[in-house]
This record gives sequence, structure tokens and C-alpha cells, in this order.
Amino acid sequence: MFFQRFYDDGLAQSSYVIACQQTGDAIVLDPNRDIEQYVACAEREGFRIAIVTETHIHADFVSGSRELGARTGARLALSGEGGTDWQYAFATRDRVRVLRDGDRIDLGLVRLDVLHTPGHTPEHLAFLVTDGAASDRPLGLISGDFVFVGDVGRPDLLEKAAKVEGSMEGSARELFHSLKRFRALPDWVQLWPGHGAGSACGKALGAMPQSTVGYERIANWAMAVDSEDVFVREVLSGQPDPPSYFAEMKRINREGPPVLGAAPAPPRLEARGVAGRSGARTGARDATRASEALLIDVRPTDRFAAGHIPGSLNLPLGRSLASWAGWLVPYDRDLLLLAESQEDANAAGRHCSLIGLDRIRGWFAADALDAWSAARGPLGASVQTTPAALEARLRHERVTILDVRNDDEWREGHLPGAIHIPLGQLEERLTEIPQDAPLVVQCQGGTRSAIAASLLQANGIRVENLEGGFRAWAQDALPIAREPRPV
Repeated sequence: MFFQRFYDDGLAQSSYVIACQQTGDAIVLDPNRDIEQYVACAEREGFRIAIVTETHIHADFVSGSRELGARTGARLALSGEGGTDWQYAFATRDRVRVLRDGDRIDLGLVRLDVLHTPGHTPEHLAFLVTDGAASDRPLGLISGDFVFVGDVGRPDLLEKAAKVEGSMEGSARELFHSLKRFRALPDWVQLWPGHGAGSACGKALGAMPQSTVGYERIANWAMAVDSEDVFVREVLSGQPDPPSYFAEMKRINREGPPVLGAAPAPPRLEARGVAGRSGARTGARDATRASEALLIDVRPTDRFAAGHIPGSLNLPLGRSLASWAGWLVPYDRDLLLLAESQEDANAAGRHCSLIGLDRIRGWFAADALDAWSAARGPLGASVQTTPAALEARLRHERVTILDVRNDDEWREGHLPGAIHIPLGQLEERLTEIPQDAPLVVQCQGGTRSAIAASLLQANGIRVENLEGGFRAWAQDALPIAREPRPV
């Protein structure tokens, strides 16, 4: 049996290729939209991708199943469990093989047994893999978002992200009973989960790429809880807020993501074209500018701070770009990029495509900054301040401090007197920010607050960014306030 894991750092997401080396038939499980990696693997190993499947209707990225099926001719095999409300709407159109609990997928000597494991979502499946060339006993479990290393899939997403009111307690109880099937597996069965540390699909995912049933039995908190009521209470407590784009991902993946084919790289645009933009107040959801493309500057935060085109949103290229783009960028706007190279523009486009932001019309290079300045006047700049300077000001001046970290970080400690609005909620809560005093924004280390500063400036709000964020403030031994943890 051939086995390879593919991991996307930005999504903290795993996908898998499994093949029978005797017949050359392969299956791809939970592919994301970057399908070239799976095609290249099959070509390199001499396999034919025969089947594409996934564990559930994903909420955190656009599925690559339809794209990969169209590219390779592979047949899709998708869940038919979960009831009529949770079926793949495109299943009939794409001649999908509908999978149910107890079904079996055969690839030569490799067998995948289908397990219905609801809880994270109603239609969720897991795949028990047996390498028949070596043994008639199962080797591993492709668990999707059912069981992770050290954690289990969150059962509250349907209610919090998809707005299915009153569903999370029932989902938590389903998950408790699904876990009984996991506990019943032999200790040696390997665990191959759908996500790693950093994913919002759980609250305490481990960084290890795989585990075993036996190890999870002793190390995973959920395996030690025998009471259903206690499990429900524990699994629903402390879950982070799901990104706002999760609902859009659910809709896209259920209805069927568009098949893009070989999408061309974003074209480079002439620098002078940027001068026609309207400038300030082109925030991501500013209805007055809905017809104008949103300019996303993917340069590092320090370069954006030194000079940028007014109204642009700074989403620095890196592993978090897709996540923050999903939170802050609307799906109904054309997008333009400002990048330092074609390579950076291509990488930013890939990150956006993974979460369905496909309306990128082109990119400007850094010379567009000069073109803007020559035609329209001064560039925008982001004012920076240090912890020492801020602490000194607070002794004799009223300053509004805006903390854009998540809830857990806030509770662990924050600047005295700060107001708290997580970055993902910032634009919809702009009216909560006082306008009668200088505004300083901060996060943990300075990156999220730089993004927040660009968003605030794009909406016409003057702001300073705290260099080094809360971490630098704490290192200088400056005063810290703490919130009581929720009971």
C-alpha cells in the first residue's frame, strides 16, 4: 500500500493519497483546491487517481474534489448520511457514488470501510483502511474532523457558523456516541486526522501529524470522559469563535464548488492604473464603494506602515493570509493585489483560492506607490508607538486602547482600561470604538494589530499601532489586568 499525507500550513489541513501498488489505483481523501500536488504525486508514482472522496462538507476551505475529478476523470464518492438537509446538492449531477455506513471501497488489495461518525457534522464519515497485502486487520483511520490528535471535532459549528439554531447540544451527544466506535478499535490502529494545531475546527488540536487509537485512549481528553452530560459540557466550552467565512464555505461545498480548470496567474497591471482608484474609505464592506475592486496589500506590515495606497487592506503574505482574508474580505467584490513580485502575487492568489476568493483581477507592483503619489498626493502611513511611550502618555492623557486578540488571550491578561474587539469582528463593530480620544490598537505580537490598523484607516479612523503588542508590554513589566475565567 502507498500512503502519503499532504499538509497545508495556512489551513492547518491534511489530505491523503492512498494507492494499491499492485494495481496502481489511487484514492484521494479530503483534497483541497490545490490539486496539482495530488496529480503530481500520481504521475510520479505511476498511479491512476480512480476515486476522490471526503469525510464531510467542509467549513474551512473549498473542497478540491470536483476540480480533481474533472481533471483526472476520477469518480467522486461522497457521504449520503445525515438526512436530507445535509446531502451534496451536486451528487446526482456529477454521478457521485453515495456512501453510507458499512459500505466498502476496494482499490486492489487496499480496502476502505466506511464509518458514519456524526457529531462534528451530521453527514461525517471516517474511513478504516486495511492493507490486504500485509494483513486482514485494519491499519489506520482517516478520521477527518471526527477525532484529532489530543482533541475531537467541535460540534457547535452548525449553530455558530451555519446558523442552525439549537443544534449544538444534539450534535455533541451524537459525537459522544460516535466516539464509542473509535474506542472499540484496536490500539494499534493509526489515527490520520484532517487537521492539526491552528485549525478552528477544534479547541486543543495537537501538532503531531498522526497518532494511534491506543495513545489517544490515554492522552486525548475526550476519551477519559465516561459521562455523556459531562462530555457535552466540556466539548462545548471554550470553543473559539468560528471565522465568519465558514458559513460561505459550507454553502459552496454543499452546492458544488465551480470547476476552475488551469486558472492563469493574476496578471500584472500597469502602475498608472492605480491612480484611478478613489482612495480612502474603501473598507472591505463599505457599501458606498461596493462597485470598486478592493485593494489588498500583501507586503510585510512594516513596509505597508511606511507607505501605502489609502484605502488598501494589509494582509501580509504568510500562513495566516487565507484565514484573515476569509474573515475580512467580502465574497461579492473584485479584488486587486499589491505585491513585491509575481511570485508573491501568485502565492497570495493561491491562498485566496483555497477559501473561494476567486475574483482577483490582477496585481500591482511596488511602483504603483510612486504612481499613486505622483497623481493623487501623499501615501498613507501607519503611526507606530512603543509600550514605553504609550505607558508614559497614559499618565497624563486619555488614550483609547483597542485589543484585537481572541477571547482566551484577553482573559489571560490585557492592558488596563483596554476595550476588546477580536480582529475578525472589528469591521462590524466599528461603532463601538470611541472617537473622542487618540486610538491605539494592539494584539499579541503586532501582526494582527497592523491588519486592524489598515482596516480602521480604510474606514477613515485615525489609529496608532503598538509595536510588539501585548508581548512587548509584558516584557517591559508594565501593568496588566486580568479577567476571571468563565465558570
